Amino acid sequence: MDHYNQQPRRKAEFITPPNNLKAKVGSGGLSEAILNKAQELLENNTVDFLPLGEMYLNTLMKSIEQAKNAHPDDDQEYIISAMLYPAMQLKANGGMFHYPLVTTISDRLIQYLEVIEVADIESVEIVLAFHTTIRAVILGRITGDGGRHGAELIEALDDACLRYFERHPHKKLA
Repeated sequence: MDHYNQQPRRKAEFITPPNNLKAKVGSGGLSEAILNKAQELLENNTVDFLPLGEMYLNTLMKSIEQAKNAHPDDDQEYIISAMLYPAMQLKANGGMFHYPLVTTISDRLIQYLEVIEVADIESVEIVLAFHTTIRAVILGRITGDGGRHGAELIEALDDACLRYFERHPHKKLA
């Protein structure tokens, strides 16, 4: 059920920065020992995700507030993109810090933001529900996939998104 059965209106753009280290070292790949050590570091990462997660959640909340206070003539693409960026960061960092539930929820948020037409009050309330859920996961330090409760959270968010499109069929792309 990608993008809540909607056609994307925009695509969250991942920008690949130049790999300055590779340019200095050259190509040829890395040894198996180096790759294993890097994988071990990622798996045993003990850095606290809370400060970084809260930073992105604060950015998302500022974007939600901007959307709530936006004038109808404001650039909708800019407003929606401002909410997309912190969602992308939460998705990217969730897994690295052992919060795959944050990654999954953020991915669903990104898919929703890629298809909404405008950041109207109802669509922004759904974004706020995603924010609240991600915040609860991070503050509750729910690592892993959250089990049955994690699946129920995702299902509830998905249902809210689907109901939005059912109530607003004119906001679907033909």
